[in-house]
Amino acid sequence: MTNKVGLALRELHRAESDLAAELLHASSRHKPDHDIFYLGRDLAVWSQDHVRALAKHGENYDVRLDPEPHEEAGLLAAARHMGAELLGGQHDAALLLLRDLREIHRKAAGVSLDWEVLAQTAQALKDNELLELTRTCHPQTLRQLRWANASLKANAAQIMVTP
Repeated sequence: MTNKVGLALRELHRAESDLAAELLHASSRHKPDHDIFYLGRDLAVWSQDHVRALAKHGENYDVRLDPEPHEEAGLLAAARHMGAELLGGQHDAALLLLRDLREIHRKAAGVSLDWEVLAQTAQALKDNELLELTRTCHPQTLRQLRWANASLKANAAQIMVTP
């Protein structure tokens, strides 16, 4: 059973790190939009903090996790950059914003589900420390998800109907 919990911790750690990187990437790409730039950076800090907390708690399950969130690297970053250049070449930053917000929403939804699984696991194991971690972090993930959803709603119609 401990291996399964370790696996769940490892997956959530990776997903939180990916979400932080996605938020920072979108924030950097859309600097002129102050809501995206500043809130994106603030929300990324939550995921970075979650990564550190998961790394600390992983020790309880003999799982060694890097306490520092990773940045996108390698082929994935190169592919994303190339895609951004292609979209940028069409001068449609608005569509790129929609793409970024959709990706943030998808990642945050996945992270939220992972927190749910971990919370249920913590309850079953009567691991109060892990349960407290989920109670602290999951509401912040839900806030990230709501922000992405609200930003999509606020921007989608105008972006899609403007020539």
